[in-house]
Amino acid sequence: MESEKLIETLEDAGLSPYQADAYVTLLELGASSATDIAKASTVPDPRIYDVLRSLQEKEYIETYKQNSLHARAHAPEQVLSDLRDRATAFESAADEIEDRWMQPDIEAHNVSIVKRMDTVLTQAADLIRSATSQIQIGLTPAQFDELEPALAEAKANGVDIKLCLFPKIDESATVPATDRLAETCTEARWRKVPSPFLALIDRSWTFFSPHGSSTNQYGVIVNDRTHAYVFHWYFISVLWEVHEELYTERSTEPPTSFVDIRHCVRSIEPYLDKGIGFDATVTGFDTETGAEVEVSGKITGITYGGISDDDEENLPLAQLAGEASITLETDDTTYTVGGWGAMIEDLEATRITINDYIER
Repeated sequence: MESEKLIETLEDAGLSPYQADAYVTLLELGASSATDIAKASTVPDPRIYDVLRSLQEKEYIETYKQNSLHARAHAPEQVLSDLRDRATAFESAADEIEDRWMQPDIEAHNVSIVKRMDTVLTQAADLIRSATSQIQIGLTPAQFDELEPALAEAKANGVDIKLCLFPKIDESATVPATDRLAETCTEARWRKVPSPFLALIDRSWTFFSPHGSSTNQYGVIVNDRTHAYVFHWYFISVLWEVHEELYTERSTEPPTSFVDIRHCVRSIEPYLDKGIGFDATVTGFDTETGAEVEVSGKITGITYGGISDDDEENLPLAQLAGEASITLETDDTTYTVGGWGAMIEDLEATRITINDYIER
């Protein structure tokens, strides 16, 4: 239903033309100043304050002071109740209001801004269930409870899941039991201070929302690999690298697998320095053609942009922030294998499975 038709239907339901126009405009803008609502609608500036107060009396919106008069739409239960008591046309208008309040159609957009955390969690759950490769997610224990069924389904499908838990502001938190973590993730860590909700799915989807005490409440849903890669580094550096391990099923001995090239390089470098190679299988994409590939061979070398420090037990993350790749020799050829966003390598790996040690 177009906005003009929605306004006409609301007028039929008892709102004045200015009330209907202001209310639909507010649904589209979200929380806004009276001045901005007047500019975006046909309501004259001198009338906007009376119109907003009349909508507040009907419990459609609420007004508040923030330097100047501002307004935001209530959750639309009262509006829906009014409309659904009427004929079929009013039922259609109620559904439209509900849709506009809850969410845009994320299938039609690369970037969506939503107004409620519930929308972020609902949409994230759907994409988590359909994940095929990897998930990185940071959330509170309460959000974990809500997404637990979706995470368990993805884990059962073989998806690699890194999960960072953190408390909600001003609230104590109970960490999920180990058996629950084992059913829902590959690895889990605990961050002692609150953080925004973040979920990265299959290197493409990003779900983000500020923590619950933030002044601005909104959610961002983006389907874009470059955007996701930026948040991947936020996840690794802020939510993962330095925090307490709660659970892991990753073995330090073969067979073991990696979905992040840098974690793989960090783990195998000490062995390569001692002359030990690896029998490995790489699943991913040909960077030139985009075709899916799976190749097996011997890892005989690594490349990274930083400078190794012999005093460091493991490579620091900062040394791996630039180029990071492995060399894989098969019976027929030699491949360079990169990670997320690989451009100069032959292959972009989505999973590297270390099958066994070999002598080089």
